[in-house]
Amino acid sequence: MGELQRLQQWYRMQCNEDWEHTFGITIETLDNPGWHVSIDLIETELEHRPFAPVSRGHSEDDEDWINCKLEQSQFVACGGAGNLTELLGISLNWAEGRQ
Repeated sequence: MGELQRLQQWYRMQCNEDWEHTFGITIETLDNPGWHVSIDLIETELEHRPFAPVSRGHSEDDEDWINCKLEQSQFVACGGAGNLTELLGISLNWAEGRQ
């Protein structure tokens, strides 16, 4: 199963006729170029689960970089223009206990 299907499945599992009205998932583009992903963890089984930050590369001419961390009850990930699948994979592997 690909990352997008896994993300959809995780999202569906959180929807309880309440959570989805206040919380959710945001995927945006950055102007350097790159991606920014934020996943709300409040009222999920992940809200208090530890996560070891992941960081790799990041220079003006390097398009292959990632930075993932927990911040204010969110999983927050940024990465280069070609790293969206990797960012989603890191979050999902953590959510599924594979990290």
